[in-house]
Amino acid sequence: MPRDIRLAEKILLLRRFWRRERRPPTYAEMLDLFGYKSKNAVFGLLARLEEAGYVAKDANGRLALLPRLTGTVRILGSIAAGFPTAEEEQETDAITLDEFLVKNPDRTFMLTVRGDSMIDAGIMAGDIVLVEKGPRPNQHDIVVARVDDEWTLKYYVQDKAGVRLEPANPKYKFIRPRRSLEIGGIVRAVIRKY
Repeated sequence: MPRDIRLAEKILLLRRFWRRERRPPTYAEMLDLFGYKSKNAVFGLLARLEEAGYVAKDANGRLALLPRLTGTVRILGSIAAGFPTAEEEQETDAITLDEFLVKNPDRTFMLTVRGDSMIDAGIMAGDIVLVEKGPRPNQHDIVVARVDDEWTLKYYVQDKAGVRLEPANPKYKFIRPRRSLEIGGIVRAVIRKY
């Protein structure tokens, strides 16, 4: 993200427009979008965005939003995880990762995982979990929970004795709230960089 706060705000507005409309805005729409009074201001902004690698102009002079702005990643086909197959690379689609992973952006946040209590669920220290606030957890959902004033990441389990939070590592014991339990959200995805 650029250091210039005003430029960063404009990029954010362009991203929102693209996600909503699935196309770049027209020059007239950019006047509205950015609150500009003249097209010269739009041209100046576009020159800065082009220099920074966020937009380009096609052969006809039309605006093209580049993957750096849209966050688009190409899907190049499939890969065998069993026996090797003779597949060729062929672009099948292009998506943004947030579009793929995030269903409710206004209720979604991310946290970096510390500790190893969820390793058998495939969640390691340093991973990033994508969490959705709001919905009630179902049995065995992985949740971010505040139990007795401390936050943790565990399986949500309801039994005859009430709610317990279960780890995914035999080194740890389950937790039953003594005083209070607040569900901060449900884990929707785990992100790991190799």
